[in-house]
Amino acid sequence: MPLAYATSASAANLHPIIEIDTGYFFGASENGKWIKGDQAAKSIRKKTTYQVYSLTKQAGQITAGKPKSVEEVCADALMVSLSSKPKDGVIGLAATWNASPRRPVIADATQPVYVEAVRDFLKARGIADPKVQITRILRVDLDGDGEEEVLISATNYFTEDKSDHSAAPFTDAPIDSPRRGSYSVVILRRVVAGKVQTQLVAGEVYLKPDESVLPHVYQVAAVLDLNGDGKLEVIVDSAYYEGGQTTIYRCELDKIEAVLSIECGV
Repeated sequence: MPLAYATSASAANLHPIIEIDTGYFFGASENGKWIKGDQAAKSIRKKTTYQVYSLTKQAGQITAGKPKSVEEVCADALMVSLSSKPKDGVIGLAATWNASPRRPVIADATQPVYVEAVRDFLKARGIADPKVQITRILRVDLDGDGEEEVLISATNYFTEDKSDHSAAPFTDAPIDSPRRGSYSVVILRRVVAGKVQTQLVAGEVYLKPDESVLPHVYQVAAVLDLNGDGKLEVIVDSAYYEGGQTTIYRCELDKIEAVLSIECGV
């Protein structure tokens, strides 16, 4: 179904969303629609209770203040003050429903079938001989149809080894520009009309060196139902040198699209 954004927000039906580690304010959902942060903030009370979720479970409850712009570097980013930071907390949601009705399971990242899936995905995008390095695999039923989907995070950047002038794997966000064959992606494997499909959720693939970009490292941070419709959104962190972004993706069968995002960096 097409994404819908509300043009106004009422406190009664508003369900704000925050990032726990930073206190950044994404925005909210309201009656299934997505509301941008600056619009949603107008209707947030001085004290709001949030259910906190980690990658695989509910991780407690906290209260937070009204969203405010407090950082000079990221003046457009809104933040809330948190009463506490539960261990492993990723996302806070002010809602009555369980945002984690189907919990993701962390799977073995060395399974040959998924290594080959990533290799085929990268080859299809022009890397002739991909060096596959999977950082996380999650199995979860996104849409509640009883069939699990698979989310794969894979990253392999290369940096110059001055001792032998060869390439070495680099899993953190590099300072240097990406070299040929580098990548960081989050891909979704699922069955559509009886056939397995591999789709890009977010990421970067470099067929040649590119000195004009700052490489990102992408990783699935959580999988949650953030608008109460029973389907799970995919939350992806993308870190880069001295900055980062977290984005909520809606994964419909015919489209994968970002619905809300926060970013701060120098």
